[in-house]
Amino acid sequence: MTVQTPRLDMPLFPLASVLFPGGRLALRIFEPRYLDLVRECTRHGTGFGVCLILQGDEVGDPAIPAAIGTMARITDFHTGDDGLLGIVAEGGQRFRVTRSRVRADGLLRGDARVWPAEPSIEVPVEFALLQGILERLIEAMAPHWRLAPRSAYDDASWLGFRLAELLPLDSAEQQRMLELNDPLQRLAELRDILPRFQKP
Repeated sequence: MTVQTPRLDMPLFPLASVLFPGGRLALRIFEPRYLDLVRECTRHGTGFGVCLILQGDEVGDPAIPAAIGTMARITDFHTGDDGLLGIVAEGGQRFRVTRSRVRADGLLRGDARVWPAEPSIEVPVEFALLQGILERLIEAMAPHWRLAPRSAYDDASWLGFRLAELLPLDSAEQQRMLELNDPLQRLAELRDILPRFQKP
């Protein structure tokens, strides 16, 4: 039996970086179309879709986004020293956009099919090295993850998504890691990439 996943009509926020499930995103909002997006999400308690930009820029004319992205839900607001609105959002489920359109104000909206969450798979012993590498990356680069429970490091999806966001991958590689459906394949590909970052 095929499981039908929900369809959503959601505002899209194309970015030059990839948001992964469980990841955190900090944004400064100043364009009117994205202020409208924030108002809509807070008024209705809904999220927005984050997609990697394939062509174009974050500011100005609407960019062409990747079809697969991650839902984001706003968790915090603040006003910066420059007076601009700042938000923090958390990545949720992945989705695939089946059709997109541009509103008169330049805001992209997409008809999207939500992907089911990956199954929880324990990290096999052959990937134990990746757990140690992630601990070092978090200590140096991502203090907000320092209190993550030990059990998180044993979850193949969480480990792979965190490595994909913290390792210096290019945006196309990050997008591939997002689009993979097998958490163990994601770990295997990340392990194979690691030698590129080792000092000679």
